[in-house]
Amino acid sequence: MSSHVEHSHQANGVVSNDQICRALEVIHDARSSNLLRQKASDYLEQIKSDEEAPYHGYQLAVDKTQVAIVRHYGLSLLDNAVRQRWADYSVEQSTMVRNWELSLAQNISDQDPFYIRTKIASIWVEIAKRSWALDWMDMDERLVQLWEGPLASKELVLTILETLSEDVFGPEDTTAGVRVTELNRACVDIFTPMAVLLEYFPSRETSVNVRYGNEGWLSRLADLLEPCVAKEGNNEAEKACAVKILVTLRSVINWVIPKSISSSNLINRLCLCLASSHLPIQLAAVDTLYYLYNHARFSDEDFKEIVGPMYMHGTVDLLQRLYEWSCVDATNIDEEKYLLSKKLAEMIYHVGRLLEERPSLVPIDGSLESFLRLLIHIAKNNSLQVSITSLHVWIKILSSDKLASSAPVMSLIGELLEVCSQRVIRYEALPEDSPNPSIVFLNEDIDTMPERHAFLGNYLRFCKTIVERIVQQQPTDALYHILGQAEQVLTHLYDGELAFNAQTYSKTSVPFLRLDAQCSVVEAALKGSLRWLTGHGGGAVGHEQEVVLQNLKVWCERILTLQFEDPLVKERVVQLAVAFSTGPLRKDTAFASVVFEYVLNIQFRDDPSFPAYSEAVKDLQALCIHELQRLAMKFADHLITIFDDIERRVTQVVQNASLDEHMRSRYYSILFIITHRAASVDPGPRQERLEVFLQPLVAQWQSDELTNSLASFNSFSDLLGCGGIQQYVSQRTLHQIADWSTHPLDDEGKALRAQMQTAVEKLPLRATKIFLSVSVEKLDPKSPAYDLACRLWEKDIPLILPNLLRSIGLAHAFHDPANWKGLPPEMSSVVRRILTDRFWQVGISTGSRDEFYARVGDTKNTLEGLASSVRATVRAVRETGYKLLCFMSLLGEHFYSYKELPGPLSQALFTDAYALSTHQMAVMVETIRPLIETCPVASRSHFLPPILAALFEQLDRKASAEWDKIEHRTRECEGRVSLDEEMRDESILRQMTYSSVMLVVGLLDPHRPNPSRPGTTNGSAPNSLQHVEHGNVRSFILGTPEILKPLILFCTHAIRMRDSRSCSLITRVLNSLVPEFDSAGEIDTEVREFISTEVLKACITSLHDSYFVDLHKDLAGLIANILLHYVPKSDTPKQILLSLPSMSPEKIEHAIQQLYKAHLNIRTQRSIVLILLESLRGVSVSEQGRIAKPDPKKARSAIQERYMTVDVQAEGKEKEPTPDLGGIADMFGQP
Repeated sequence: MSSHVEHSHQANGVVSNDQICRALEVIHDARSSNLLRQKASDYLEQIKSDEEAPYHGYQLAVDKTQVAIVRHYGLSLLDNAVRQRWADYSVEQSTMVRNWELSLAQNISDQDPFYIRTKIASIWVEIAKRSWALDWMDMDERLVQLWEGPLASKELVLTILETLSEDVFGPEDTTAGVRVTELNRACVDIFTPMAVLLEYFPSRETSVNVRYGNEGWLSRLADLLEPCVAKEGNNEAEKACAVKILVTLRSVINWVIPKSISSSNLINRLCLCLASSHLPIQLAAVDTLYYLYNHARFSDEDFKEIVGPMYMHGTVDLLQRLYEWSCVDATNIDEEKYLLSKKLAEMIYHVGRLLEERPSLVPIDGSLESFLRLLIHIAKNNSLQVSITSLHVWIKILSSDKLASSAPVMSLIGELLEVCSQRVIRYEALPEDSPNPSIVFLNEDIDTMPERHAFLGNYLRFCKTIVERIVQQQPTDALYHILGQAEQVLTHLYDGELAFNAQTYSKTSVPFLRLDAQCSVVEAALKGSLRWLTGHGGGAVGHEQEVVLQNLKVWCERILTLQFEDPLVKERVVQLAVAFSTGPLRKDTAFASVVFEYVLNIQFRDDPSFPAYSEAVKDLQALCIHELQRLAMKFADHLITIFDDIERRVTQVVQNASLDEHMRSRYYSILFIITHRAASVDPGPRQERLEVFLQPLVAQWQSDELTNSLASFNSFSDLLGCGGIQQYVSQRTLHQIADWSTHPLDDEGKALRAQMQTAVEKLPLRATKIFLSVSVEKLDPKSPAYDLACRLWEKDIPLILPNLLRSIGLAHAFHDPANWKGLPPEMSSVVRRILTDRFWQVGISTGSRDEFYARVGDTKNTLEGLASSVRATVRAVRETGYKLLCFMSLLGEHFYSYKELPGPLSQALFTDAYALSTHQMAVMVETIRPLIETCPVASRSHFLPPILAALFEQLDRKASAEWDKIEHRTRECEGRVSLDEEMRDESILRQMTYSSVMLVVGLLDPHRPNPSRPGTTNGSAPNSLQHVEHGNVRSFILGTPEILKPLILFCTHAIRMRDSRSCSLITRVLNSLVPEFDSAGEIDTEVREFISTEVLKACITSLHDSYFVDLHKDLAGLIANILLHYVPKSDTPKQILLSLPSMSPEKIEHAIQQLYKAHLNIRTQRSIVLILLESLRGVSVSEQGRIAKPDPKKARSAIQERYMTVDVQAEGKEKEPTPDLGGIADMFGQP
């Protein structure tokens, strides 16, 4: 772009520009042939690579006689030159390009199309990110000159400021990331009024001056906003300008110096916008206030000036009126107003959060009660998404020592209790087409079932937490109200409804849902009363406690006299009674005996002719046994005094012919628990009595019959009652039947199914699990009961383990078609089909959970039902075996110290694990994780290496193979698999991958303490000498090549697995590992070379894949870490980069030197890598044009996203996302 070349182009520019125009005409002319259009496209692309392309671009863009398409193409030439060639330009050339951009900006007008103006602003920002505060020092002055021009110029400046702010302070832009410190400083400098700058930084560096004038952009924007809103009327240009100012303010409000907000009188001006009659202005103002009050760095003075005005009567009244106006009817949802309602509620949530954090700073003349009443109104909103924000704030307020007992709060507690009591509903049980307004709004707001379940779970939890806090504050009055309502429902359960009928039984009947809601409220109240009881005592309060406890007891005893036929209703009554006895009435052992006797004597009237009712009866019986076990653990010392009566009653129950062996064992476990945990029993007789329960089980494990049955695959099949299944499958050619659920079982099939059910009952697995679990669960390792459990099982574990491990190994072998010798090779797919679990998964499976189980029940007497019995039998052996191993691990060294254990255990778990389905592998990983994580330090060296090495080999093999299948299926676009199946398979594979990755994360957490040994609590610190000597499990793994190699190989392959969560976590794990291999040792060198080749290649490959676009930062950070640590010690990383296309040694060397200069600025390091690999980076699907970008109106805020994740923390301080402020901390040389 030298001057003589410029002359040449001026002479010939008409021709060149005409050719460009003609090429654009060809492309956009519908009559053009594909061949012509392709040639024209190629020509236009070639121009971009021409050295004089920016000049052509400027000439086309500045010529307003050209059509907009031509001008926009000219701007794209200029934009491409800035983005791709700026670093190669001389000072003269870059100045020339910048002057062209300034000329374009100065000539902008209202007649220019929006996209032309936006493109000019974009080019300005791209130039600024590369040269502002470096060799372009008068940018601010140029912006001010434009600002003094017409409205179109002002809007251009606003777009430039907004885009610049987002690029510099957001985490994504790589160009800004390279100069983030300088750009941060410059932005803060030009936005802040001079008086504020001098106050905050009196000794600021002034040799580099990038600002113009004393006002600063925050003041300029605020000063223009007020007249725009005041004059809005019918002037659409003024309205649009006001919205644009607010959008710009929103982008900067979270990083400007807070003092500049108050000095610009910005809060009053934003409130003026809230009072506007123009909804877009209201929305933009609420958005800006949301971003402002999401700020976590207000000083006390800033709080008074910026947050304080929101509690004043005038402001609260304005918010109240705006909220009431924004409320919409569920039958006629105005999307814009509803969006305002949601955003306003979220903004008020943050104002309420700040109130809870610093209540002492609320203005004396503020209207706190009015603000709290506004929160009540929001909580009552029929839209749960609007309401939940208020509930969240109320939890914080009721948990605050300073606010909870204040007069304004206490005056509203009754109304709040009523709101929350009415909202404790199982909304997910209501049909989706319900006219209930909350369901209508829910359907509008949440599309997927996983998000709906998570959201409703959080909403229900918030309501119950508020009830709990209110009862804690006002126990007597609140309990009286709650228990009165509950009793009313219990005693009039079927008023206005049909009487109970087992034939038409439903788990979602209106009477049950009403009762369930009331019971949930009572349970929350009991938790609150327990908090109150444990927090107070003595004097008048002590007397009040006695009265409350007596009332609770009388109420519960009265409820126990009521008779119900519905098994689910009985379940809730049992749960409620146990909650009373283990909660506030936990010291009343006599009452515990009453509840224990009530549960033990419940009659189970089954009727198999009504399957739904029969299933509910079985569930009730299982729940009763579980609650009896809980009571036995809690009140063993009292129940031992009436042990004979309990034993007599248990004996009567287990003699019932309808009980299977599993249920009998569970009943006997109640007697075991009482004997084991009662402190008053003599140790000698107690141990003898407990051994009586265990001896038959151990004898079964040692029996020759069981050992012989576990000697081979065929004998194991016979043991499970599956011996005839291969012949049955082969004779009936199941591989040729598409839908097994449509083929009824014949008599032989029914006999096979019955044989399997009988065989499972004879195995000692489930009975052993019952007694082992009640021996060790929820026990303090320092307690006598734990010592007794160790003595009881120590001698039995070696007798159980051999056959237990054989059964697990054979259960895994069952999944390998090669072991089904009775089937021809063409029927191997039948084995996988038989043993692939059917299960219901939220958001993937069609229909509800109850509908799924109903369908499973309907296929009981079909071929699918027979297959279900086979898989259930094998699954019971497999998963019960896992659980037994985990319970044994709770015995500590009494389990881990067996030197012969690791080899056979590893072989049993992993030899045939590859044959398991993805879901089954995920279950195995989750179930055996405690077995690995609780391994004592002293046993690590002999226990962990064979286990972890084999585990990660199998995980790597399985996950890699399954992801390859998914990718192959996607490439081939196979039509044989339905979309539902494909989504389900991929979702399950993600779960398995994530479970495996979380295991890695747990093992390599550098801050993870060593597991506690028996005799120490989980929270106690390990012996310091032991800790120094052995280190944590991370240190052990990094020092054990046998584990380290398969683990790193799995991590490397996980970088390519298409699960964003897992890939992100793995990059962090590998980032933490890179510095560990800096030394010159043999293992360090080997690992370093592996990371420098395979891990680096995997990162680059994923970076190239469009799926991983959202993970570019993580991948670039890992690449930067590898280069920084390993380039000084190895030439391998450079060689890998050199093997990439368009990569030169000079380019790589320049990037590495930049990385060293960036030092600890991670964002800058990532940006350097992303710029280096720019040509290889994948492009998002939306950028490719294959899917539309999300509708901004449907986009969720951060707080909405949190409510749709499981178990949102409602209390305590919140970590909000904050902008990159790397340059502010050291701005102007200040410490």
